[in-house]
Amino acid sequence: MRLLNITAFFFAVSSALLLYALNYDTRRLEAEVQARERLSDQARSDIAVLKAERGVLARPDRIDGLARQLGLASPKPEQFQNGREVSELNGRQDGVNGR
Repeated sequence: MRLLNITAFFFAVSSALLLYALNYDTRRLEAEVQARERLSDQARSDIAVLKAERGVLARPDRIDGLARQLGLASPKPEQFQNGREVSELNGRQDGVNGR
């Protein structure tokens, strides 16, 4: 009977230590997951901001004004092998400008 009590005591102590270590590891892993989720949320937020900035910077009216300040102009027929590409560009530009 005495051997059974000693065995049960050591089993209980070893189980308690094992459960404590498991609990500690679980909390550590949970903290790591939360840190990565925060990083992921921050990255998503940064991506959304960058997409919005790209949308603002890529507006045709903004680019057109900056290009004219730099002395750039619409392509001329001499710049292409044949004039067909220029007429297509002019047709697209007229459609955008509402002409």
